[in-house]
Amino acid sequence: MSAAGAGGDVDASGEATRATVSAKARAEAAARRDVAKLGPMANGFTTKARSLERAIGLALLGLAAGSPLGCKSPTSGAHDASRPLEVLVANDAETLDPRYVTDAVGLRTSRLIHAGLTRTDPDTLRPVPYLARAFRWDDPLTLDVTLSPEARFHSGAPLTADDVVATLRAIASPVVASRHASALEPILSVTATGPHAVRVVLRRPHATLVSDLDLPILRHDQAAGPPDPDGSVLDGLGPFELDHAARGEIVLRPARYGAMDTPAHSVTIRTVHDENARALRLYSGRADVVMNGLSPTLLPALDERTDLSVATAPGANLTYLVLRVDRAPLADVRLRRAVSLGIDRRTIASFLFGDRAHPARSVLPDGHWARVPDAAPYAFDPDAARVLVRGSSPHLTLLTSTDRLRLTVARTVAEELSTVGIAVDVIPLELGTLIARLNAGDFDLASLQLPELTEPNTLRVFLHSAFIPPAGANRGRVRDEELDALLDRGDAVTDEAGRASVYATLERRIRDQLFIIPLWHEDQVAVVSARARAFRPSRDGRWLSLASIR
Repeated sequence: MSAAGAGGDVDASGEATRATVSAKARAEAAARRDVAKLGPMANGFTTKARSLERAIGLALLGLAAGSPLGCKSPTSGAHDASRPLEVLVANDAETLDPRYVTDAVGLRTSRLIHAGLTRTDPDTLRPVPYLARAFRWDDPLTLDVTLSPEARFHSGAPLTADDVVATLRAIASPVVASRHASALEPILSVTATGPHAVRVVLRRPHATLVSDLDLPILRHDQAAGPPDPDGSVLDGLGPFELDHAARGEIVLRPARYGAMDTPAHSVTIRTVHDENARALRLYSGRADVVMNGLSPTLLPALDERTDLSVATAPGANLTYLVLRVDRAPLADVRLRRAVSLGIDRRTIASFLFGDRAHPARSVLPDGHWARVPDAAPYAFDPDAARVLVRGSSPHLTLLTSTDRLRLTVARTVAEELSTVGIAVDVIPLELGTLIARLNAGDFDLASLQLPELTEPNTLRVFLHSAFIPPAGANRGRVRDEELDALLDRGDAVTDEAGRASVYATLERRIRDQLFIIPLWHEDQVAVVSARARAFRPSRDGRWLSLASIR
């Protein structure tokens, strides 16, 4: 799907709208510069700073309210209860074909249309049955799956074991070339043992098989078909079915058949690239849900409105620095430790994220079953950092995205590191260019996020030496035999207690060597309209709660 601009959000009074947006951008930019200056000096988020943030938010929304977009009456047609729920996103989905989707918008949209045998519990982050009714391990290599006999595709066709077998074989097939084929590599065979019974046999013990079975199931006659980028061909099992997909807009209608009860509302997923335009559209009552799409500066003022509310959930994610550890200067663990010690995570999380981020004590998020309990926070000790870099003059590059908040965070980190003797050049890049430079190894540091860290085996793709690009996402070129052995064992041990022990040892190794530098875990933050108030963000950031709004 091609990129869409925000032109649909500029009406006949576009000049006034653009002037308002420009004024808002200038005001927020000035505020961000002040925030960046305070970051290295503050030990906490002061009352004065909180008041400043709130005042800025109110001023920015005052600008919005003064525009033709912002002054719409609460009783205007924008609030018509019959219109679809509107979700605003910053980027278009790359594809709606679940065999190939990897981007966040495409993944979350496709999971409203399609369904897997399992899904992640939004609270515990453990896999739970979805299309499957039950699982039973016969032995460490054999899993029997019983399907829900009531499940039907959107077309009305019943879900059968043949659909599951065909889908798993197709995703694993080099002919189909699914981007998710590696998740099924441990599977030796999959066979139907009854109309609603499937047997999966593994090549070797594989701890995350049940989690991996969240891959959407397709009809057996479509599973190995040609790519369907706009999603118009593939039959689904999710709570919504595709009405149409166009540039900048995807419309979903409630599915009569599927894995959940029929939703009450259609949903429009609208692409609005500019944050200012997203805020104005929400403020004027034309949108209902913005998930992680507005700066913390705006949230307190939005939360004070009676027709809007802010809903949060602890995020199952990790914001971190990836480091090019296979070459100088960051091949020296002393410099990596200096970088970590020189970053004031608590002040950044509190001030720039408005206390909606939490300094990392672990790679895994708080509340995760495999997280080390009572782990100490990563220390902020600039004096110790200065000792570690004494006698050297390290000069590093730091890649980040062009997102306003991310760029402010990166510049604050760079300023903090400059005070301990580490010079850092911040390089903002569009996403495609950023990924290309990371994969090519053309960087020293980069600020990244693992957005869905629900399964700790995910770390294997980012840290195991077998997954250095182009084979995977180990962009720091980490090569450590002890780390590889722990990641392999975490993939093979099947009991939860045993896996937790493995990942505790893995955490200690990462903390000691700092192959990556954990920064913080960000809350999932949704700003919702009154009619969408039942929407609750899940810890993994997905949107299934849309189906429950009545």
